[in-house]
Amino acid sequence: MGTMIRFGTSGWRAVMGEEFTFHNVRLVVQAIADHLRAKFAGRPVSVIVNYDTRFLSERYAAEAAKVLSHGKIHVLLADRDAPSQAQAHQIRKRGAQGGINFTASFNPPEYNGLKYSTETGAPAMTSETALLEAGIAALQPSYGFVPRYVGREFVEKIDLRNDYLAHLQTKVDFDLIRKSGLRVGVDLLYGTSREYLDEILEDNGIPVEEIHGYVDPYFGGIAPSCTEENMAELKRLVVETKCGLGIATDADGDRFGIVDQTGRVVIQNIALSLLLHYLVAVKGLRGGVARSVATTHLIDRIARAHGLPLIKTAVGFKHLADLWLRDEILFGGEESASFALLGHLPEKDGILAGLLLAEMLAATGRSLTEAIEDLFKTYGERVGGQKSIPLTPARERHLRRLIKLPPTRLAGRPVTKIETIDGIKFDFDGDDWLLLRLSGTEPIIRCYAEAGSRKDLRALIKAGMEKLP
Repeated sequence: MGTMIRFGTSGWRAVMGEEFTFHNVRLVVQAIADHLRAKFAGRPVSVIVNYDTRFLSERYAAEAAKVLSHGKIHVLLADRDAPSQAQAHQIRKRGAQGGINFTASFNPPEYNGLKYSTETGAPAMTSETALLEAGIAALQPSYGFVPRYVGREFVEKIDLRNDYLAHLQTKVDFDLIRKSGLRVGVDLLYGTSREYLDEILEDNGIPVEEIHGYVDPYFGGIAPSCTEENMAELKRLVVETKCGLGIATDADGDRFGIVDQTGRVVIQNIALSLLLHYLVAVKGLRGGVARSVATTHLIDRIARAHGLPLIKTAVGFKHLADLWLRDEILFGGEESASFALLGHLPEKDGILAGLLLAEMLAATGRSLTEAIEDLFKTYGERVGGQKSIPLTPARERHLRRLIKLPPTRLAGRPVTKIETIDGIKFDFDGDDWLLLRLSGTEPIIRCYAEAGSRKDLRALIKAGMEKLP
């Protein structure tokens, strides 16, 4: 018996050569094939297979094509690595029954992953991935199939880029950006956004300065995630080439990082708040607003100010995608730089988020620093932070006990409300809060907090940590 293969908040991720092996990839793809045949019984099934720029991703995708084509499932195989959202667009456009994407998103280079999307283009909900896990467990003891060839008549290579870029063209006012004279710095972090984000700006006559726009499976020796340290070169580029905005995207293009004109990184929670404010206050759009429990309450303040309904979800973009599919939201945001927009796609999109911030700067004629000052003037300043600690059996017990018997005071303050959508969240006066939850992707406990000042923030995080010795 091998290890139990689990789908976390965003698919199955593991270290290559340990759990992420060709054998296990074939096993998981076989379980997906069996699941799809049962789900769409009596109908032809087609699956879009995509991959990112990681070591072996293209080989894993080719192996998946073999397994699926042997089962007489039509495979639409990406002709090159592509962002997750370009795949989602193609699933919807072609009416495919599902999608398999070999990506570990922002995880370090030694990881790979498999993300399964449904016929809606959205990441599968837990109810469906639980069926896949059961199928994998049932196959595991005896599975040893190694397909020797691709069933050619069942495999077609397709381009994901042109359709997605044409779709983006309808979502962003590129003329406005061009006329504003804004210069944009772009850090593609050796990922799938190359020839997507840079190209659409260039095609629309917007001056672009780009870095890391080539494939390197080692991602220049960093994890391909939009963190402050990973964007050091983008910060320098923006200042040296006098850009008004810097945009970075992670390995599969679905998350973003933003740098202002002074070379400072804009915290993702602030970037999301700017986007929401722009959409509702400047563009006058209306609709529901959703955020995960770990996301800034600035979102709540903006929704309240504009009389828009607010929905809170567990962590994991699939919950926002589910609301999007039900037409319940105009905007969905998650503090990990995930963003969903009505009329776009049920998948997070770091490229669109960056482009809409460029449009915001062009529309308002403000610098990013001024836009943030305006935001705080209008809705009040919030300071957020998070800390992670390794998961131990004792800490897991402490967390479960906290959820069962929560204190009424914490950090010397009365708790006004307890939320247990995902872990435990303590709400305090003035929109301050503290959240403790198990990570869905790593063996750690995450502690998030937000307050009106650094001092209050530190006190909340300290109090949270003391509850998990």
